[in-house]
Amino acid sequence: MQWNVVLGELIGTAVLVLLGNGVVANVLLKKSKGMGSGWIVITAGWGLAVAMAVYLTSWMTGAYLNPAVTVGFALTGAIGWDIVPSYILGQLVGAFIGSIVVWLTYFTHFAQTSDGEMKLLCFATKPAIRSPFWNFLTEAVGTMVLMLGILGIFDPHNQVGPGVGPYLVGMLVFAIGLSLGGPTGYAINPARDLGPRIAHALLPIAGKGGSDWSYAWVPIVGPIVGAALGVAVYSLLL
Repeated sequence: MQWNVVLGELIGTAVLVLLGNGVVANVLLKKSKGMGSGWIVITAGWGLAVAMAVYLTSWMTGAYLNPAVTVGFALTGAIGWDIVPSYILGQLVGAFIGSIVVWLTYFTHFAQTSDGEMKLLCFATKPAIRSPFWNFLTEAVGTMVLMLGILGIFDPHNQVGPGVGPYLVGMLVFAIGLSLGGPTGYAINPARDLGPRIAHALLPIAGKGGSDWSYAWVPIVGPIVGAALGVAVYSLLL
């Protein structure tokens, strides 16, 4: 295990989830200043969360912050498969920690909110219409676009200037949320969903309801398949 990689990915993913799930809590929880402000606020918040997290830790690890993206870069040969477990461990633990900080930050608002579904959505994703195959397809398509976009942004042919890349990745996530996020809430990141879902299951949140484990495989498997497809499609363009 490469502990510098674990630490870097842990910090970056914790910030990603803190800001990302933080905006969800702001919009969904009772008596929050942002309550009811809608989908555009959530998608903008997630896009900015990604950009800030990548700026914070890209110099440390490349800031993949996502097991699917990590697998995608391993498939390209950019990183070795031996380092993938270090990335994923940091990402999962960071997502878990980030979601706990969201809970602490919005502690009194969780207490004011009676709807268990709203509480779960502040941690993990849930489909608008439950249909496992189509939910899986949506997550795969969204992550394929994510992987294609990242590979395109950082392709040497585009000559993206220093410091611009993280901002563009954030805008990419914003675009995916606006265009493809409606059916499933666009996890497009297994750690972003699994780490907080585990936290939801463990935390003493009154009236939280179940953690919907029957759905949990979709935001894990769908993004990994989508990232692999993104790499395959991009390789055809080279």
